[in-house]
Amino acid sequence: MSGDDSGRLARVFLTRVIEPGDETAGRWVRELGVVEVARRLKGAGGPLPGVSGRRWEGLRARARGADPERDLGTARAAGVRFLAPGDGEWPRQLDDLGDARPLGLWVRGQASLRMWALRSVAVVGARACTEYGAHMAAVLAAGLAERGWVVVSGGAYGIDGAAHRGVLGAGGATVAVLACGVDRPYPPGHAGLIGRIAEQGLVVGELPPGDHPTPSRFVQRNRVIAALTRGTVVVEAAHRSGSLVTARAAQRLGRHTMGVPGPATSARSAGVHELLRGDAVLVTDAAEVVELVGDMGELAPERRGPVLPADLLAPGARRVLAALPGRGTAGPALIARDAQTTQDDAVARLYELRALGYVERHGDGWKLTRQAMISVRRARGPS
Repeated sequence: MSGDDSGRLARVFLTRVIEPGDETAGRWVRELGVVEVARRLKGAGGPLPGVSGRRWEGLRARARGADPERDLGTARAAGVRFLAPGDGEWPRQLDDLGDARPLGLWVRGQASLRMWALRSVAVVGARACTEYGAHMAAVLAAGLAERGWVVVSGGAYGIDGAAHRGVLGAGGATVAVLACGVDRPYPPGHAGLIGRIAEQGLVVGELPPGDHPTPSRFVQRNRVIAALTRGTVVVEAAHRSGSLVTARAAQRLGRHTMGVPGPATSARSAGVHELLRGDAVLVTDAAEVVELVGDMGELAPERRGPVLPADLLAPGARRVLAALPGRGTAGPALIARDAQTTQDDAVARLYELRALGYVERHGDGWKLTRQAMISVRRARGPS
């Protein structure tokens, strides 16, 4: 067996023995090498540095039940491949996790994870979301897909599922990062959705085939979502939502963190609003997300209301038009004063406005036409 093969088998072995995100184990791998760590766990040599007797026994018990050749065979039968750091398809941004970097990744789907991750955004949020949250997640994700971005989420109920469906509906690319074996979709109610993602996108996880999720594995899964992407958008999250873990991991890693605001009275958006009071950026659509995470020049369009006919007037004419009263007439002197111009200039502008149908002359005074009154009210907005 070559050194590369032994190292790969050792990593497959360790995914069965070591929990995701274990920084102590990551330090062992960094300092001793993956083959030596696996050798000691199999009983050849003494305990690893700094491990307690109880923990060592637990790790050794897991090691006795691990069979990397069997796991690789099960994976191949399910159309799953194993990626290790240093592989051509390995997303190098995961190395930013340091000793918490995954030992390896199990992947379903045909696309290159490394290439897709280069232009990806995470969209995460509450499982128990509102209709508003689901709508915003789907529309946001579809908009990102239409702009050529890959959307990464966790495959869960609620916001995650809405984001994935939004991308699939737009014919885009999406990645589901699971907290279990990628051959055993969780939650079970999303088996069909995760199957579609595997066909049209990618399903990724740190755990070997058949392994089940636990609360701690969900938490650790979130660091992978944060590290894999250029930024994380949170759509609805209560104060203790797991999606806030993803956002805070993104902040620690120097990634962009964004939030979609909800009603101020909604407990399901309280966590998002807390993020927005800190370093997170408020976003409302895909264009605003891309402006933040994209390349130079990918700017969101300028936001403004509809262009009204009065907006097309020269500035001096707009000031004179605005100086006319909403009802009744006014003389040139009063109009000039309110428009902050001379009386001669005001008279000249009034005749321009008369030619355009905005004002009428009544004796020595001037008044707005009905058309102009509507235009001016719209321009001024509600009182």
